[in-house]
Amino acid sequence: MSLDLIKTGTYLSIHLTVGFTVAYLMTGSIALAGGIALIEPVINAVAFFFHEQAWKKIQARPPREGARQWVRERAVFA
Repeated sequence: MSLDLIKTGTYLSIHLTVGFTVAYLMTGSIALAGGIALIEPVINAVAFFFHEQAWKKIQARPPREGARQWVRERAVFA
């Protein structure tokens, strides 16, 4: 199993645990906290997809005179 996959799994478990704990402390409901903890990462994943699409469009634009080069340099994002 790749290290990236392991790191993704551990981050997901931390994210779900924190989300559940915060939602439970705020609502006092295990069912509601569980729903929030499961729905929130899915919505974030969809939002991240559109975030990435927006950045691809920004990077695809031709550079303007005096534009910041860090936006176009792929090495920064790798």
